[in-house]
Amino acid sequence: MLAGLAFQAPAATAQQGTDTAFAALQERGRTAMGVDQYASKHRFDDLPDGGRIELRQTAPDSAGTAAIRAHLTGIARAFAAGDFTIPGVVHAGAVPGTRVMVQKQDLIDYRFRPLPGGGEIRLTTRDPEAQRAIHRFLSFQRGEHRAGGTEIHTH
Repeated sequence: MLAGLAFQAPAATAQQGTDTAFAALQERGRTAMGVDQYASKHRFDDLPDGGRIELRQTAPDSAGTAAIRAHLTGIARAFAAGDFTIPGVVHAGAVPGTRVMVQKQDLIDYRFRPLPGGGEIRLTTRDPEAQRAIHRFLSFQRGEHRAGGTEIHTH
């Protein structure tokens, strides 16, 4: 019996550490984005010409929807200007893909569109290096936020 408990303890500790890191990410997201991370759901989709970031409320909430739309509108403007400060704050460090996205900012279009309960940012480019950077960025986001989305493997 004791051997079984000793075997389970490291896994429980590892899970608790992961959950603590995720909770910290969620709190940084709430602070930096102004959006309740537990009352909203992210989706990060790779697309052949770039990708898509979707954020929506999980239950009807007009104030939450307004906060999401304000956040995504601001993010689209910031990204277009090469400013990836908010993802860096939320993730407590450099986010993969952003260095190239800054270098190629004039070749990437960022467009906000409202959706029921939130909105989306569509990232489009014809530049293959920028597309790969966008896909790295979105893949990282899917993992960190434990979010859904489609993935295109680019090399």
